[in-house]
Amino acid sequence: MSNRAESQDLIELGNRIRDRRQELRLSQEKIAEKAGISVNTVSRIEGGQSAMSIEIFIKLVQILEVDANELLGENVTAMEEDGQCQKMLCRIQHLNRSEQMVVLQTMEALVDGLWQCR
Repeated sequence: MSNRAESQDLIELGNRIRDRRQELRLSQEKIAEKAGISVNTVSRIEGGQSAMSIEIFIKLVQILEVDANELLGENVTAMEEDGQCQKMLCRIQHLNRSEQMVVLQTMEALVDGLWQCR
């Protein structure tokens, strides 16, 4: 990864951290105090000027009461939906064969109906 790409990633991460801090109406001073780092370090992280250790990242996730993936810019919604699909698949697998066929036929009819509505 190039330095420019890394810098952009740090800037975006810093922006997400700052935005979440502001949503919670926390000052940089309060974050610094809770994380055990200096206000200057918080400022540099939020400005994308400084990387942080995994320990500091974990502290920020806890302080900001946010999912780590969200701070990293991962598509949390897609991952949650994938998890829901996996849970449903697991439930279907525990049905007997005839019940599985009913569920699959029902799903197929629903999906076909949705495609026709487009």
